[in-house]
Amino acid sequence: MGVFTSKQQATSVFTTLFGILLDDERFASTVRKENLSVQFFHSDPDLTVYVSADGVWIDETPSAPVISIKMSCDNADALWSGRLLMPIALATRKIRIKGSVAKVIEFVPLLQPAFDRYPSIAAQAGVGAGA
Repeated sequence: MGVFTSKQQATSVFTTLFGILLDDERFASTVRKENLSVQFFHSDPDLTVYVSADGVWIDETPSAPVISIKMSCDNADALWSGRLLMPIALATRKIRIKGSVAKVIEFVPLLQPAFDRYPSIAAQAGVGAGA
């Protein structure tokens, strides 16, 4: 079993995480200005998370995303907790991206509020590595 014990637990963690980003003025204004949308395809458990300036959707795709990112939930946990760096994850194919890699590299610094808060969100939810 992975670090997430259920799809419900993963949904709760990622909904909270991306909600924090949308509350961050820098993130929200950049996503809106650049018309960015990202869809995360997670496995183990299977879960899609679509994020745009308009909100967070679970297992829904309101429009075609600018960037698609595929990874396991274990790799997502490692990424958000800082144990897996994006460049290494891309090089080792632990994370696969469809869309502009340059946009992703530009996008990563905007995610800092999520990186800062993920360990406490994971711990509160009882996620394996964060618990």
